[in-house]
Amino acid sequence: MTVITRWDPFREFTTLQDRMNRLFRESQGDGREEALTTTTFAPPVDVYEDEHSVTLKIEVPGIEEKDIDVRVENNTLTVHGERKFEKEEKEENFRRVERQYGSFVRTFTLPNTVDPENIDAQYDKGVLKIRLAKKAEAKPKQIKINVGKSLESKENKGAGRVA
Repeated sequence: MTVITRWDPFREFTTLQDRMNRLFRESQGDGREEALTTTTFAPPVDVYEDEHSVTLKIEVPGIEEKDIDVRVENNTLTVHGERKFEKEEKEENFRRVERQYGSFVRTFTLPNTVDPENIDAQYDKGVLKIRLAKKAEAKPKQIKINVGKSLESKENKGAGRVA
């Protein structure tokens, strides 16, 4: 099975930096509004494969289609998006905020079996589905098995007999 791996060497550092910044802002009494809107996150992704394609399903609820960007460059698939904090809720007195806001970037190295010219993206009910079609030569081929005949006898039939 082909595996698509994501690679972001600075992701953990970015998360740590965001947490430290949030801690300092909260301790200094800065506005909570800014703390809510400057975080980054990584939406969960399911990746599965069949004989015709590799498919990614990315959960991005609350993000409008126009705020999502999908690109392929140098055999790397990049998905970038942003979940914006809703203005009308900024005046509310929050007791708890668990939803994450801000921008995200997910990158995936494409396997050699994928055709980078044949990629389809669909967005429905908060799920971005990206279908990466496989190249024709990468698809499995069915090989017929002949019973009771050896390869040698087949080759001899084609050679003909000289008497």
